[in-house]
Amino acid sequence: MAAAISLAFTLFLTPVFLRLFRKWGWGQVIRTPEAIENPSHEAKRGTPTMGGVIFILGTLVGYFTGVFVGGGVPSVSALLLIWVMIGFGAVGFIDDYMKVRSQRSLGLSGWRKIIGQLLVMVPFGIVALNFPNRSGQTPASGAVSLFRDIPWLNLFVFGVIGGWILYLVWISVIGVATSNSVNLTDGLDGLAAGAGILVVTSYGLIAFRQFQQSCVGESIEKAAIGGCYEVRDPLDLAVIAAAFAASLIGFLWWNAPKAKVFMGDVGSMSIGGVITALAILTRTELLLFVIAGVFVLSSGSVILQRAYFKITRGKRLFLMSPFHHHLEMRGWSEVTIVVRLWIIAGLLAVSAVGLFYVEWLTRVS
Repeated sequence: MAAAISLAFTLFLTPVFLRLFRKWGWGQVIRTPEAIENPSHEAKRGTPTMGGVIFILGTLVGYFTGVFVGGGVPSVSALLLIWVMIGFGAVGFIDDYMKVRSQRSLGLSGWRKIIGQLLVMVPFGIVALNFPNRSGQTPASGAVSLFRDIPWLNLFVFGVIGGWILYLVWISVIGVATSNSVNLTDGLDGLAAGAGILVVTSYGLIAFRQFQQSCVGESIEKAAIGGCYEVRDPLDLAVIAAAFAASLIGFLWWNAPKAKVFMGDVGSMSIGGVITALAILTRTELLLFVIAGVFVLSSGSVILQRAYFKITRGKRLFLMSPFHHHLEMRGWSEVTIVVRLWIIAGLLAVSAVGLFYVEWLTRVS
């Protein structure tokens, strides 16, 4: 129900929002160097932007309607995810609004964005280690995780104070890196939205599997010894992941090439926030590098480009970074790049879910 409502919200109401965005003057600003090196991008100038507001609202409407109609109440884990989604989205919204208002591609500086993201992640981290359920499980844990917590990588090994600092630094790095990686990927019509659907859907499947094999309550009888998952609210995480993915699908109808609306930083950062929260709350943090590999590719290409430029004193490894712009400069059409990167994103996401399931099989065999 949550997914269906979120899908309907963004699919059918996006044109209504677009009329409002045009009325308010929320048009896309194109960087001058980008317009020169990629002339096709100049045609996108003035396209309604900040569309991330639409699928954020769609997710909230779908999730809360589904939960309350189903007779439930929002869990702490779901509220934490919503906090990061809205918080990161707010940072992106401020950045977008500054650009639109001044009609220049100068919004928040890099450090101001990071400060804003830290103001979201630090409260998230503090709350996530509190509010245990009847079994004593908190939404997050103080250990680094892959398919589940890795005991010998516990971030509290250096004492309470040192452990808290390490833990907050660790999750903040995940949040900042993931949201900025999605932001860098959002350079072609539909690319970030399509990849986000695949990643969030995969996390929804992981969360639902964790619910089926939970270490809590009656499900323990169904879970093989050693194969259950100590995740606080896996079913609620699966529900909100489904709502967010469905909301993105409805948005993608209008964002696919040739886009009638762009998600803006408010959208890309909120996607990064949702992925961050899902990775931490499902305790699969290191698996994020595989499941969201297409976003890692974008940020990695930028890092490599800058490092190579400094080492070689002016030479470029790619014609333009992130990597999808390099492919544009090589003559690939926008649609070809987007579809092929969707395929790569799908393969990586499926591989991550497969590895997750194989790890469970090895524990119960």
